[in-house]
Amino acid sequence: MNRICIIGDIGSGKTFVAKNFGYPVFNADFEVSKLYKKDKRIFFKLRKILPNHIKSFPINKIEITNAILDGNKNLTKIANIVHKEIRKKMNSFLKRNKNKKFVILDIPLLLENKINSKKDILVFVESKKKDIQKRLRKRKGFNIKLFNKFKKIQLKLEFKKRKSHYIIKNTFKEKPVKKEIKKILSKII
Repeated sequence: MNRICIIGDIGSGKTFVAKNFGYPVFNADFEVSKLYKKDKRIFFKLRKILPNHIKSFPINKIEITNAILDGNKNLTKIANIVHKEIRKKMNSFLKRNKNKKFVILDIPLLLENKINSKKDILVFVESKKKDIQKRLRKRKGFNIKLFNKFKKIQLKLEFKKRKSHYIIKNTFKEKPVKKEIKKILSKII
């Protein structure tokens, strides 16, 4: 099994690109969202460390946002609980798909959290800044302060680009993206 890891800027269309590979995708953002909605153990752990913010189940994303914005250490507290669970889910996904030719990992902060391995194939998604900003403003619950906080913990985009084996220019149109994916897969195979 080859692991293809999709990296890039916030809002660059990593999930869009990941889905277009046509192989099983592990989407960490989706898994985190499921944890907040369905996992009472996570709720109780978060409520215990952030009682002024986490009050109701299923966990409201606004409560998480407010907790992160309220203090620099809150993001670390949340990450310490949530990341352990997401790693378990990723490992389970990898075991389930061990016989697949490829799996796609769509994990924000993949390099920052050292989730990648040396054998991973890194694909950097590059998008125009104006396209990213337009898409981000359309996101439900988009918060510029939260966005800036996450930008600060990200590695520099130029570093990520240099680390990558391939670069996909994302126009947010399926046909050109699939064409670039096909080129990448033909080089890997």
